[in-house]
Amino acid sequence: MATDDSAAKRLGDNMRTLRETRALTQAQMSKLAGLPRATWSNLETGMGNPTLSVLHRVASALQVSIEELIAPPRGGARHYPKGSLPVRARGGVEVWRLLPDPIPGMELDRMTFPPSSHLTGIPHTPGAREYLVCESGEFTLHAGGEQWHLKPGDVVAFRGDQRHSYLNRGRSVAVGYSVVVLARVG
Repeated sequence: MATDDSAAKRLGDNMRTLRETRALTQAQMSKLAGLPRATWSNLETGMGNPTLSVLHRVASALQVSIEELIAPPRGGARHYPKGSLPVRARGGVEVWRLLPDPIPGMELDRMTFPPSSHLTGIPHTPGAREYLVCESGEFTLHAGGEQWHLKPGDVVAFRGDQRHSYLNRGRSVAVGYSVVVLARVG
């Protein structure tokens, strides 16, 4: 029998919490993972000893990393003070990473464009979609041979796997948010 601090018990507790957070049944999750329901149930009780292949299927179905499946539970909330998340500067533009915990297949950044600044985006993996929203100021997006002028509240959805760039021709700071959804493989 698994002890309270064993990896099998942590795996089971994490699987159950993640499944319940998604409001899904064991039957639904086992189907998504391509596993027998009895296997899923056994893992959730902390009695299983899964192979790496089974762990990979479970992690994929729950859309988390294998590390998150077996890690000790984290608190329900965590505060990230200003300056504790990565910020990179390119061409005068500051790009703030807004997702401190990895979410497979997703990136979320806040971009601050000083007046007369330009940023060339790096094409993402094939099949990626990018959603760009202007919060304040105005800037221009160039992507796939097209151009859009964004004002506060405007959103452009485009293929993130192509060449793209952002330009603030204005005299005031512009702020935008970029959400990148990477294509799922397999």
